[in-house]
Amino acid sequence: MKGQKISDRYQIIKSIGEGGMANVYLAYDTILDRNVAIKLLRGDLASDEKFVHRFQREALSASSLNHPNIVEVYDVGEDSGDYYIVMEYIEGKHLKDLIKKRGKLTTSEVVDIMMQITDGMSVAHDSYIIHRDIKPQNIMILENGLVKITDFGIAMAMNATQLTQTNSVMGSVHYLPPEQANGKGSSLQSDIYSMGIVMYELLTGKLPFRGDNAVEIALKHLREPMPAIKEELPTIPNSIANIILKATAKNPKNRYTDAREMHEDLKTCMEDARAKEAKIVFKYPENNFDDTKVSKMLKENKKESTGEEPIAKQITKGDLKKQNKVLLVLASIFTALVVAITSVVVLIPVITNQKEITVPDVTNMTVQEAISKLQDAGFIVSDEQQEQASSEIEVGHIIKTNPAANSKRTKNTVITLYVSMGDTKISIESYVNKNYLEVKGALEALGLQVLIEKKDVDNPDTAKDGEIIDQSIKAGEKMSVGDTITLYIPNIVSKYPDFTDGSYSVEEVQKFCEEYGVKLVVNEVVNTEEPDGKIISQDKPKDFPIRAGVTLTIEVARNDGNGSVDCDDTLRELGQC
Repeated sequence: MKGQKISDRYQIIKSIGEGGMANVYLAYDTILDRNVAIKLLRGDLASDEKFVHRFQREALSASSLNHPNIVEVYDVGEDSGDYYIVMEYIEGKHLKDLIKKRGKLTTSEVVDIMMQITDGMSVAHDSYIIHRDIKPQNIMILENGLVKITDFGIAMAMNATQLTQTNSVMGSVHYLPPEQANGKGSSLQSDIYSMGIVMYELLTGKLPFRGDNAVEIALKHLREPMPAIKEELPTIPNSIANIILKATAKNPKNRYTDAREMHEDLKTCMEDARAKEAKIVFKYPENNFDDTKVSKMLKENKKESTGEEPIAKQITKGDLKKQNKVLLVLASIFTALVVAITSVVVLIPVITNQKEITVPDVTNMTVQEAISKLQDAGFIVSDEQQEQASSEIEVGHIIKTNPAANSKRTKNTVITLYVSMGDTKISIESYVNKNYLEVKGALEALGLQVLIEKKDVDNPDTAKDGEIIDQSIKAGEKMSVGDTITLYIPNIVSKYPDFTDGSYSVEEVQKFCEEYGVKLVVNEVVNTEEPDGKIISQDKPKDFPIRAGVTLTIEVARNDGNGSVDCDDTLRELGQC
């Protein structure tokens, strides 16, 4: 509940999300004076040893990962039977929200986003940790363009105990790898498939496979070829099409071995030399056809002269039997879920013969009046009452109940009363030059609504990113619970200069990148027409927004008068020789 403290440290501000295993809250860390996100295992699962172990495994997996593109885990604990994970609080939007707002993104934007995702996932894959649920809803993007991978909710180390077959299909079906849909478990290549689907959706604004239900979509992942992105975007470079094709191969052996290999391929995909590269040909069969059918498919592929997808593939009775078997398995799981839900919602009340009654509305009543009315209706009133400030309800009178008025509950359900403390006034201070996240968390904990808006500044050099420069309610004024205050922060957008104008050395570019948290990659190019050491190209053009955590690649001319490369001390220190 709002205002409640976890482990006498983390004060709950509000709910920010619900999941299958846990609920997520925005909270204020009273010791370190910062906002955090707390993932709290659902109460009905906390008594289930199997779920508790999985929840703890999630915490251990996530806490071992340290990367700017992965949400950081701060703390893990248990408080009076409540199991929780404390994580970095990210104020941004999910990629799914961005897709809904923008539709398809530009190719350069998508490559930038995918470079960050694969960079973060490389760290996880290096530790043999599989995310198992990569999808736009689990990837956040900040206002400065930095990407954060969230919710290693069902991540597992490859050497840990395998999840059951039922749990292998827990991820969102639109991004579900064929091997998971078929109940064969997950591997590093399973994350690659999901990342390929995400990349396709970012570029086209569409999902590759759609259907009326989860079973139909899962079968399409198993049976249907990936839609050719060239049909949606005819001018897209062949290198991009090949990356998606390789990442979303049906056979995991045909995909990238891990996220790092995919990341390395993305690094060069925008180079002109790769724009018209040949279409990738898979080494292994895609659908477990026998050798005869593989030979026929290879012959069909050889007949392609335009780089388009094969017109058709031969499917035998044996293939149809396999597909029907999969359909029966998935349909059985789907049917079992429907039956289980029906049993809980319909059959249990009938068996127990407990008639549901309506919770009376006791708003504006005194505590004694509310208790009498609720008890007369057949409910039990909790001895613990909650106090809340209110500008509308008289002190000592009821604001609301939990469960809410007019909802249906069985007899003897426990009802909690929320009692008015009156119009408690909150004194506003000057928040200028303070961090907006800390102030926002503190004010929301007091019951105020806080809006954050960016404001252009006349002198960007004197403004600090994230610090408040103005506020809508002045210091000394008083506000009531529920009122809204707007905090203004500077609109500072740093941009890349032109490193190729001859005024920058490699060492100066390196210092620039260190200042802005950008990774630098230096490629030497033999060039007898330019002075030795001159920067001749950069993959982030002039005035491109600077984003911490991304990679800048520059090319440096090298020649000693004879056309050979001479590696200087600066490049040697950067590890570029």
